[in-house]
Order: sequence, then C-alpha cells, then structure tokens
Amino acid sequence: MGYASCFAVSGQTYSRKLDSQILAVLSGIAQSAAKFSNDIRLLQNLKEVEEPFEKNQIGSSAMAYKRNPMRSERIASLARYVIIDSLNPCITEATQWFERTLDDSANKRISVPEAFLAVDGILNLYANVGDGLVVYPKVVEQHLRRELPFMATENIMMDAVKRGADRQQLHERIRVHSMAAAKVVKEEGGENDLLSRIAADPIFGVTLEQLHAIVKPEKYVGRAPQQTKDFIEEVVGPVLEKYSFVPEEKAEINV
Repeated sequence: MGYASCFAVSGQTYSRKLDSQILAVLSGIAQSAAKFSNDIRLLQNLKEVEEPFEKNQIGSSAMAYKRNPMRSERIASLARYVIIDSLNPCITEATQWFERTLDDSANKRISVPEAFLAVDGILNLYANVGDGLVVYPKVVEQHLRRELPFMATENIMMDAVKRGADRQQLHERIRVHSMAAAKVVKEEGGENDLLSRIAADPIFGVTLEQLHAIVKPEKYVGRAPQQTKDFIEEVVGPVLEKYSFVPEEKAEINV
C-alpha cells in the first residue's frame, strides 16, 4: 500500500502502545489548553481580561448581568475528558493479551476517535478565545496600585539603609505600616495608603514623590519583557513560519 515501514512484530493487530503514545500527545495539548483556560477564568474573575462575548450572548441563565467565560469553561471541560481518556489506551496496552480480544478493539474504536474530536473542539475554542481576547489595562493598573507598595517595601527599606538608617528598625516600621495599610484595604475597602504612611515616618527620610518613583511597575517585571520577546522570536515565530502555507480559518463558536 506504499507505506514507508511497518511494525517489526505484529499479529492480528499492532501494539496498542502506539495508541497510548498518540493520546499522550493529545493529552499534552489538552493540559496546556486547560492551563490557559483556567488562567483566563481567574483573570476574568478579577476583571483584568475577558474572553469574546457576543452582542446578544446570554452569560447566565439565572443572572442576566453576568458574562461567564463559557468558552474557557468548555475548554476546561473537554480538556479534562481528553486527559482522562488518555488512560484508556494505556490500560488497553497493559492488558493486551497474546493477540486481541474484544475489550481491546472495542475500547480503541471509542477512545481514540473521541480524543481527536475533543481536541479539535478544544483547539477551535482556543483559537476563538485568543483571537477575541479583551484586556482592561485600567483594572490591571488599579490592582497594581493596591499591591505594588507592599512588594516594593524591600527596595524602600534598602534605599533608607543606604542613607544610614538601621535595617532592623526600618523592618519593624515597615511591618507596622504594612499591617495598618492592609487593614484599610481589607476591612474598610479603602485604597492602599502604605506609601503615605512611610513618607510621613521620619525614620525613612523619603518624600511621597520619591516613593512613587521607587514603585514604578516597570521596575518589578524582571526579565519578563525580554523573555516574552525571545519566546515569540525563537519559539513561536519558527512554528508560524513552518505552517505559513496553511490558510487561516476562524472557528465559528456558538454560545
């Protein structure tokens, strides 16, 4: 039939090890997709990002105002099915008798095709969410304003140490001010006033303007921008180039 090769040893059937290897690949796709969908769901809960939402889409059958991440939820659901389904050929291979029994062939006819169908659905949803993803920078900025002052306290403390202050004393004052600021945020629903508290404490010897310069978000991203650029250029770019001949298609998703 023109095949380049065949199994070295086979009888009525090929070794079901092949099926387990194939479904392991599909399971890997499902695992990555599930991680992606869970991140989107968590970020949508924070209102930092939002998956596509049609003009007349119903987000919840009970609560009309809701915009549930239904596509991401579907990805998670299908991914869970594929991950569990990948155990089927593993068990079939482990229990494949001398040749073939009905539990071998019957199971394969269900588990393998359904894994492919489910991953096809996952990838359609994956592409749809990625294509229409919405980001809300102002919400991200609001969350940063509330949390970044806490993250910057070590830098604030080190700057004060360089000017001659005692680190142990500074550490205690940071602790006291942080607890008080956290109480305002958690119990009173107010804004994080940690920087104002530190600026008003003479032990730090720093103004509010100087503190704002210390807590600029771009100072706390580490190598993330360069890592992102490198990943796109070195990993994503070659893959896109390799499959550039494939015509672009947009998946139609009904929600």
